[in-house]
Amino acid sequence: MRWKSGFDPYLALIVAVAQLVIAQGATWGQRLLREQLDPYAYALLLVGPLAILFRRRFPLLTVAVALGAMDLFLIGGYAYGPAFLSPGVLLFLLVTGGRRLMAWTMATMTVTSLLSYAWWVGNRDLFHSVSILAFILLFMVVAELVRIVRERRAERERVAEEEARRQASEERLTMAQELHDVLAHNISLIHVQASTALHLIDANPEQARSALATIKTASKEVLGEMRSVLNVLRDGAPRSPTAGLDRLDDLVQRSGMEVSLRRVGSRPLPPQVERAAYRIVQESLTNAARHAPGSRVSVRLEYGAGELVIVVADTGATKPAVLSEEGSGNGIPGMRERASALGGTLVAGPSGGGFQVEARLPLPEENPT
Repeated sequence: MRWKSGFDPYLALIVAVAQLVIAQGATWGQRLLREQLDPYAYALLLVGPLAILFRRRFPLLTVAVALGAMDLFLIGGYAYGPAFLSPGVLLFLLVTGGRRLMAWTMATMTVTSLLSYAWWVGNRDLFHSVSILAFILLFMVVAELVRIVRERRAERERVAEEEARRQASEERLTMAQELHDVLAHNISLIHVQASTALHLIDANPEQARSALATIKTASKEVLGEMRSVLNVLRDGAPRSPTAGLDRLDDLVQRSGMEVSLRRVGSRPLPPQVERAAYRIVQESLTNAARHAPGSRVSVRLEYGAGELVIVVADTGATKPAVLSEEGSGNGIPGMRERASALGGTLVAGPSGGGFQVEARLPLPEENPT
């Protein structure tokens, strides 16, 4: 994180005011030892703040100018203290801005100039020289620590932003898969029931009417589910599953087939497992309606301690093949991907005279409380 360029004029003004105020106090406190302020001194005190305004275009030159103004202020015999502020601010900004080599080079020049001035005026006290060196070294170390803290904070923010983008991308992918499953199931159901109605409209009007009623229900359902999925994609919408096993009875009733549903045991399920289980049953019923019209279908859910077992089996087609048409072929791979994403398995294949899908989804240990 760095200072924004728009802040430089305010920073220059703050430093200028601070140096002038400090100069007044320092001059009064050192009135017996140092010279009184005059226009030349005031001009030197304003050089450093003006250099701050151009530090981005001329980082090295501005620090050198501020150091030069400081040296001239001291050589002029004015009070210690106020002229040190501008070079300190510029060195600090160099370090936090990532120009570390330049900053340490200019800090070395600052130490050299201050020690040279002290020796020039006859102050050759070793303690005084060590104090100057220790103060500037401590100042530079503090600037380095600030730089490290800012860089780490920026890195954490970058990682958090990347993680948020990754999660958003995964959520969009999940919602796209949800939307695909909703459309695939309901449109396949509408297609099968429409084929049934067309096939039986003359020979069996009552059954054709039942198929048309199923089409009406399915079309209403697909609009509702699409609206639910799209609402999740809106900013600020709650990210919750759009389908769960509590809606399994409704799914069975509007499947247009003879379906028996059996549950063995019961326990709370994680949302992602519940959503995957619903979609696996939904896709299995879609495949049965498409490829085995007229068959009887059994759905069994077994809630185990460590896994949820889903078995969907049909007895095979009992109606003319005209009602069954080839699909896209993505149903079983899609179900297998859902199971694999949760660390589970899915096996699908012929069973007796029909077809069976068996999925095993791992579950976390139940909380005794």
